Amino acid sequence: MREILGRRRRLWFRRGTGSGGAASSHDRLEAALTCAAAWEWPVLPGVGLRTAGRGEHARGCACPDAECVVPGAHPFDPGILAATTDERMVRWWWSNRPTAPILLATGGRAPCALSLPAVAGARALVVLDRMGMRLGPVVATPTRWSLLVAPYSMEQLGELLYAKDRVPSSLRFHGEGGYVVLPPSEAGTGQVRWERAPLPGSASPWLPDVEAVVDALVEAVVGPGGAGGPGGSGGPGGFSPPESGDGTRLTY
Repeated sequence: MREILGRRRRLWFRRGTGSGGAASSHDRLEAALTCAAAWEWPVLPGVGLRTAGRGEHARGCACPDAECVVPGAHPFDPGILAATTDERMVRWWWSNRPTAPILLATGGRAPCALSLPAVAGARALVVLDRMGMRLGPVVATPTRWSLLVAPYSMEQLGELLYAKDRVPSSLRFHGEGGYVVLPPSEAGTGQVRWERAPLPGSASPWLPDVEAVVDALVEAVVGPGGAGGPGGSGGPGGFSPPESGDGTRLTY
């Protein structure tokens, strides 16, 4: 893969990046360039936020939908098909829109993702760590956590889910035509950060196979003694109750 000239981009890779305050415009540009040019992940700017009224938290989505359920964190103009790995285009976008969130267009040759509600996602990582499951990068927002996985097709995903007796109902799949917001973006729900950051300087982050991650989640959550309780009954500690609100546009 082509090497990015200039100083190494390190600041945004740290675990928890973004939790200590909003990222600078320079950080966002550096992050977008790393994704696109170094890792060949197609990215595009999200719609972003606008001031909706008085007060620090009175910010709404810049799209025309006054009741947008994923404020700031979705494509609008440009649309998802505009996602690119072209360094010049990425520089132009974030030079003109320096506060825009970074969206990864999932599927094709790009990473895909599985996402869970934030509380369930945090518990899932604990269980998967105990199982010795090797994970790739994990993106955390205040409402959802996304586990990045190797690219998969809709046919592959369909066969995988068909073979399962039960799958956590709040588990969402971000494949072809989907997207995931990346650090150090800011969305209406708050700051986006890495819970498990890619290794600094890596040519391209390692990604696990979707089948391995789904198998581990089902075993950990739905099986006997899993995080969802005896028999995988779900409930407050598990993953089965469906989530409403933020993220409904992200179901693919």
